[in-house]
Amino acid sequence: MRPLILVANWKMNKTIREAIDYAHRLKELLSRYDGVEVILASPFTTLRSLDEVLRGSRISLAAQNIHWEDSGPYTGEISALQVREAGCRYVLIGHSERRQHFGEGYDQVNRKIHAAIRSQLYPVVCLGETQIEREAYRTLNILGEQISKGLAGIRPEGIDKLLIAYEPVWAIGTGQTVTPKQASETHQFIRQRLSDLFGPSTAAFVKVLYGGSITSENVSPFVAEPQVDGLLVGGASLDFEEFSEIVKCTALRRS
Repeated sequence: MRPLILVANWKMNKTIREAIDYAHRLKELLSRYDGVEVILASPFTTLRSLDEVLRGSRISLAAQNIHWEDSGPYTGEISALQVREAGCRYVLIGHSERRQHFGEGYDQVNRKIHAAIRSQLYPVVCLGETQIEREAYRTLNILGEQISKGLAGIRPEGIDKLLIAYEPVWAIGTGQTVTPKQASETHQFIRQRLSDLFGPSTAAFVKVLYGGSITSENVSPFVAEPQVDGLLVGGASLDFEEFSEIVKCTALRRS
C-alpha cells in the first residue's frame, strides 16, 4: 500500500526559530514511522533554513504561493524558480484563503499551475465549495469547473506532477467536516473528471488529498478510505504534539 501524504499548512505562522525547532522534532518522529510522507507548507521566510534541517529526510517543503511569472516588476511577489532554489519541491495553488482574501480567480490559478510545472515544482491544487454552494447542491458542478478551468492547457505529461487537495471552504477552521464516506465519493468524482479530461492512465497518477478541520480525533476514518491519498492539515499542524498524533494515526492505518 502506497504511503499517505500529509501536507502541514502553517499559513502565516511560525518564526524561523520556531520552524527549525519543529522541523528537528518532526524529522526525529518520521524516522520511527513508515507509511506516511510529510510536506511542510511553511512561510517564505523559513524555507531556506528548513531546507538545511530537512535535507535527506522524508519531509519535503512546499511554498504557500507563487507568482505566475519567472521574474519581473512584481514587488512583494515570489517566483516558482525562487522557491525551488530555496528548497521547495511543492507549492500550494488556489487555496480558498487566496481566492477569498486576495481575489485569485481561475485565470491566476491556471497561470500559477503552468508556472509551477514549468519550473519543475509539484502543484498542490486546492479545490472546494462554499456553504452556499453546498446547500444549493452545486458541489460537483463547482469542483468540475475548478478542475477544467484551473487545468486548462496543461499537457497530460504535466498532470503526473499534480496533487489535488479537496478542502470544502465551509470546513476550514470551523470544526466541521464532511463524512469520510462523502470525502471518498467526492474524491472519486475528482478522479473521474481528471480521467475524462486527460485519460484514465494519466489520472491514475494524481494523488487526491482531503482537508478541512482534520484533527487527531477524526483522522483515522479519513485515512482508512481507499480514495483518500492523504490530508491537507491546517490549524492542527501548528501544534507539534497534535500533528505528531495525526502522523502516528496515519502511519498505523497504512502499516
